[in-house]
Amino acid sequence: MTYLETAAQFYSEVAQTPQVGLCCVQSTPLQLPGLKIPLPMQEMNYGCGTTVHPTELSHQPTVLYIGVGGGLEALQFAYFSRRPGAVIAVEPVAAMREAAIRNLELAAEENPWFDTSFVEIREGDAFNLPVADAVVDIVAQNCLFNIFEPEDLTHALRAAYRVLKPGGRLQMSDPIATTSIPNHLQEDERLRAMCLSGALTYEEYTQRIIDAGFGQIEIRARRPYRLLDAETYNLEKHLLLESLDLVAFKVEIPEDGACIFTGKTAIYAGSDPFFDDSAGHLLQRGIPAAVCDKTAAKLGALKPSEIMITDSTWHYSGGGCC
Repeated sequence: MTYLETAAQFYSEVAQTPQVGLCCVQSTPLQLPGLKIPLPMQEMNYGCGTTVHPTELSHQPTVLYIGVGGGLEALQFAYFSRRPGAVIAVEPVAAMREAAIRNLELAAEENPWFDTSFVEIREGDAFNLPVADAVVDIVAQNCLFNIFEPEDLTHALRAAYRVLKPGGRLQMSDPIATTSIPNHLQEDERLRAMCLSGALTYEEYTQRIIDAGFGQIEIRARRPYRLLDAETYNLEKHLLLESLDLVAFKVEIPEDGACIFTGKTAIYAGSDPFFDDSAGHLLQRGIPAAVCDKTAAKLGALKPSEIMITDSTWHYSGGGCC
């Protein structure tokens, strides 16, 4: 079997027999007023973080969710877009589609506001999304793309870019590796299907996103999620995997490169009330200003004795400039 066939078989098994805490650290479902998550849906919470960011879900966006799983995040997105077909969930594994349909029917019984018509489940995969060009506001995926080999990942990212409207957002939660994963683990198809051996490094992953055309990336969270210990996985030393939540925007890439926000700020400490770099960045003395990493590097090099650049917090929720 190909590695994708192995992954499909694996997820067919866990769709029929849920495994609590499978592959990724079990994240607590987002708590929202009036939202009840059915127990079977909770048991199939196979994500490594969250792609649902309430502050970005106004105006009832149309969402394309890739890899529906047990339907948990599809339900959460529907909480913000309460209309037929607002959430399109694409899933290649028949058993997983069937499980998600059952779980969403349970959700409709437990949530008076929810109608199963709000989520449309379609057969398809990340490489051939059954959606027209530029028709959705958000594409989301949780703990799926890391399974793909690098060139397949690029294919999936370009497919997401294609279906997004201009200015649309790719919202992702995926494992990344703090150092490159050795070949003997990358080639283990079962481990790859379990989200343990396919992860790229942060730098590799974000570059793939930029290469697909996304001009701005904002890191929502970056945290430890699994340790591959040296003895069990035949490594020279322990290897830490992290969970990365990010939002990538379908905007043009600036001439000087894409903007990546990781929570850095620039603080002017000179004698004047303001500092203006004549490139669109105005810093008020003593007041931190959110900046992308690219701008942080430029400002830090411009006046190193007067402009302090703070470290990445790996949490960014909007604002600032690049």
